[in-house]
Amino acid sequence: MTDETQQQSATPTTTDGVRSLAVIVLAAGQGTRMKSATPKLLHTIAGVPILGHVLATARALSADHVVTVVRHERDRVAQIVLDELPGSTVVDQDEIPGTGRAVEQAVSALPADFAGDVLVVNGDVPLLDSDTLGQLLARHRAGAAAATILSAILDDATGYGRVVRGDDGSVSAIVEQKDAGEAELAITEINAGVYVFSAVRLREQLASLTTENAQGEKYVTDVVGLLRTAGHEVHAVPVSQPWVVEGVNDRAQLSRQAARLNALIIRKWQLAGVTVVDPATTWIDLRVTLAPDVTIKPGTQLLGATVVETGATIGPDTTLVDCEIGEDAEVRRTDGTLAVIGAGATVGPFAYLRPGTILGAAGKIGTFVETKNAEIGPRSKVPHLSYVGDATVGEGANIGAGTIFANYDGVNKHSTVVGDEVRTGSHNVFVAPVRIGDGAYTGAGTVVRKDVPSGALAINVAPQRNLEGWTVSNRPGSAAAEAAESSAPDESPESGR
Repeated sequence: MTDETQQQSATPTTTDGVRSLAVIVLAAGQGTRMKSATPKLLHTIAGVPILGHVLATARALSADHVVTVVRHERDRVAQIVLDELPGSTVVDQDEIPGTGRAVEQAVSALPADFAGDVLVVNGDVPLLDSDTLGQLLARHRAGAAAATILSAILDDATGYGRVVRGDDGSVSAIVEQKDAGEAELAITEINAGVYVFSAVRLREQLASLTTENAQGEKYVTDVVGLLRTAGHEVHAVPVSQPWVVEGVNDRAQLSRQAARLNALIIRKWQLAGVTVVDPATTWIDLRVTLAPDVTIKPGTQLLGATVVETGATIGPDTTLVDCEIGEDAEVRRTDGTLAVIGAGATVGPFAYLRPGTILGAAGKIGTFVETKNAEIGPRSKVPHLSYVGDATVGEGANIGAGTIFANYDGVNKHSTVVGDEVRTGSHNVFVAPVRIGDGAYTGAGTVVRKDVPSGALAINVAPQRNLEGWTVSNRPGSAAAEAAESSAPDESPESGR
């Protein structure tokens, strides 16, 4: 048998006969081109950190080991790793710069007897999917190569390492832009920064890496040349869509990759039976869940873990974050966060739903209404121009226009309870803590400072006074005074009435 055959026969396998896999995620870079106080890999695309997308792909590959190499903003990046992929390994890169050194340290963190495949990916490539990597692994395992790299063919390869092939089509070297000569710069096939190595062959060559190059770094790409010098084959597999392997280094690339992923997400939901009226102005996070026959109108953002049930209509011009929308509900021109909307309920336009809002089935939150920590029962309505905070409203109640639930006394928040089938007048103020019993009414302009018994009418009695002739006396020469003076004699101040 050849050396490679001997290595493969000794390689540990999983229970399904597939060779074991370790994934190394390179996440140590500073990302200075992002020009941000937030580490580059923690910027989000479709509601998930860039690094989170890469870790999710590693998880989808069912790797036996996942090792992430960190350095810049170490604690923040490491926390994302442990949040997204609990149980994985975090390794700190030392003072020696370069991807080769990062891989060297990650390999040292693997079990000493690990002899499977090592997949190396960058942490800033959010659209690199498990299908693409699965095909790369399959090609690697089907061949006799010591390494297989993912490549892409670009119209303009400026800035990228070039894949140099021999006469037989195999890879002879990867040459970085700053180290490339004229002939190499003319090559349009670039290194995508994704590699599969035989763990045995990788360990053999890592110790030979040096920093003797234009950057003064240890390049993982130099492993390719070392493997070729040692007589091993290296293959390259081009991707069909170059954007799959495009990294995010600045805000322009961030928005470009976000738009591409959003288009994929929207298409997925369209094929699942969701109507998206205008994909160009609709944004849907990766963790959103939509049922068939949902309609999404233009200018809508569905973010976080928002769930929308069958038949609901969202939009236009609506942003929902971590909300639950029931069947056949309608939410128009609304901003909502951590709100629950019942089946058949309507919200908006121009409603503001703050965390803790719960609207029951067939209920209504109308125009220019703000709610917070408010449970509004089935069939109850808050039609317009109201603030409902720290409140519980029973079933079938109607809250009059311009009503304020005054929940804050300057120090503490207090609650208001409104019973079933209550009818409140316009321009009410409920000074919490206060309770309004079932079936009670309140008059227009009432300030409720104490509990209202069930079935009672609460009013503030203040006699109306009309000061005759006030306009002519106090606003002489005004248009209003002229109108008053020209009114019918029996209605004028001079009529003697």
